[in-house]
Amino acid sequence: MRAIEEPMTNANSSTIDFALPRPPAIPGLLLRGPVGPRDYRPIADVYAAAALADGLDEVVTEADIANFIENPVFKDPAEDILLAEIHGRVVAYMWIGHRLEAAGDEIHLHRGYVHPEWRRRGLGRTLLGHAFRRAEARRLAPEGAAPRLLQTFQLESETGGHALVQDAGYQAIRYAFKMRRSLTTPIPPLALPDGIEVRPALPEHRRRIWEAEREAFQDHWGYSPWPEEAYEGFLQFPHYDLGLWQVAWSGDQIVGSVLSFINDAENESYGRRRGYTEDISVRRPWRRRGIASALIARSLEALKERGMTEAALGVDAENRTGALRVYERLGFAVDKQWTFYRRPLPSSVDGAHPAEAARA
Repeated sequence: MRAIEEPMTNANSSTIDFALPRPPAIPGLLLRGPVGPRDYRPIADVYAAAALADGLDEVVTEADIANFIENPVFKDPAEDILLAEIHGRVVAYMWIGHRLEAAGDEIHLHRGYVHPEWRRRGLGRTLLGHAFRRAEARRLAPEGAAPRLLQTFQLESETGGHALVQDAGYQAIRYAFKMRRSLTTPIPPLALPDGIEVRPALPEHRRRIWEAEREAFQDHWGYSPWPEEAYEGFLQFPHYDLGLWQVAWSGDQIVGSVLSFINDAENESYGRRRGYTEDISVRRPWRRRGIASALIARSLEALKERGMTEAALGVDAENRTGALRVYERLGFAVDKQWTFYRRPLPSSVDGAHPAEAARA
């Protein structure tokens, strides 16, 4: 493999063998893989600049980047994460993951970010081209056994990203929402069913909580069986706080949970007091008994006690368990919309490389 550079080199960086398209003729451009902790802050800085420009309304910390790279799931960071640096400064990056969904599709999910100062120079097409090359190289099922699909997602305000993937032949296939709720309005006191109780979450419970969540999430759209290595990423997620977790038990069985968290760096950056009610799950035998609603209500109260003034969560717009309706009844309202895009790999229509199509 080799790095693509013009004209500088970096003997310490991991390298790639890049196909189409050719990288833009930017003096000092180097495309390389991550080299370790020294990249975490520059990657977080690119994300921060892109988030501000595109209205992503989020902060990804160095600890988030470290967990993402050091505990990879469905990806090989040396091959599946690409950084673009110019004269030693990281100005863009992308990642791609490869998985077989339980529904039978082979999905190559990717996402990229370009610093606003370096947009409209061809770097977005270059990142897209790398995603295509990596997807071509990673066949997970025997040929013809499963549809092979490129997949990405864009927030409604990411106009440039929408244009790029649409020009490359991607089609919108599904939507998701970020929802918000004020904690200054009353929170309904919802009781758990008889025989179900919430117990304090302890460190020794984490494995069982994760296993219960893995079981519950198998009914979600796009589910792929969680590999064992995903547990380490769960343990290392930097914003979890067991004191906020609401875990419901029936005897010695975990039946559901809400693993709320607070991203302090994000709140400081945006001047707000937001907590997240995420990882909401109830196992099949205990569904449709009001357990999720009761756990969310308890989570909202816990966040309010921590001084938060709003809560947020993400939800698939077509969630089969009726999650969207549950959240609306609890006072959450849609704040932002994500669009999921897919494109067959390779193209069975026009034969064009996605990044080459985007050049048109």
